[in-house]
Amino acid sequence: MKGIILAAGKGSRLYPMTRPVCKPLLPVYDKPMIYYPLAVLMEAGIREILIIIPPGEEGPFYRLLGNGSQWGVNISYEVQEAPRGIADAFLVGERFIGCDSVCLVLGDNIFHSLDMDRILRGAARHADGGATVFGYYVEDPRAFGVVEFDDAGNALSIEEKPRFPKSHYIIPGIYFYDNQVIDIARSLKPSARGELEITDVNLEYLRRDQLHVIRLDRDFTWLDAGTADNLLDAGQAVKQVQDHTGRYIACLEEIAYLRGYIGEEDLHRLAGKLGQTLYGQYLMCL
Repeated sequence: MKGIILAAGKGSRLYPMTRPVCKPLLPVYDKPMIYYPLAVLMEAGIREILIIIPPGEEGPFYRLLGNGSQWGVNISYEVQEAPRGIADAFLVGERFIGCDSVCLVLGDNIFHSLDMDRILRGAARHADGGATVFGYYVEDPRAFGVVEFDDAGNALSIEEKPRFPKSHYIIPGIYFYDNQVIDIARSLKPSARGELEITDVNLEYLRRDQLHVIRLDRDFTWLDAGTADNLLDAGQAVKQVQDHTGRYIACLEEIAYLRGYIGEEDLHRLAGKLGQTLYGQYLMCL
């Protein structure tokens, strides 16, 4: 399985702070926003990663992340020339995906769970014969894609931003698909707002009876850092978890080390480059 991070949005909801800095490079507490979706893919055991970026942003992304070899992964980049919707990621990344299955993560979504490894690896296994997405409970689901379940927990319908939602479960920005997703994305017609909608991809898998929806429990945290308030809330949430547990969220060096992508010598070398920062000291204590 390969991974794609869609990080090509203009961040207009965050103007003026995103005028000088691309949204995925903004800090969420102590790390750049892009670290959080990268951590999701690495936790899922995915090491071939494509980041889809806006025009003119290749330099800042590469200076921060390089080719990923320091974390034992392979990162490449593609430019999305214009915002054409989430499902366009599969067309931009078609050559990268090749004949593989793929996990797509939105660049401004933050996920955390103590059970993250098991949840993600299970979702990846399910995607071999279709699609796997998640259902996450929110109080007001009207701004999201909403999934309706039957009494047995099977998905019945999905509606994008419904006025009268049929459930409180929304589909957050992490999706696992088999290789059919490329042809499905290619067959889509733009929506009324001129975009290729990820909901339409999920609806096609549902029509084929190949959509698996995993309902997440309340111990799982999902945050959309796409607005100023949400960005602040996300930073505070990360700080609270890290202060409470003593463990860093989205620490790419730690994930790479624990997964065996890099060795102890590599870890200490990376920590040494960070000097006496708290982040560097944390790595040295692993």
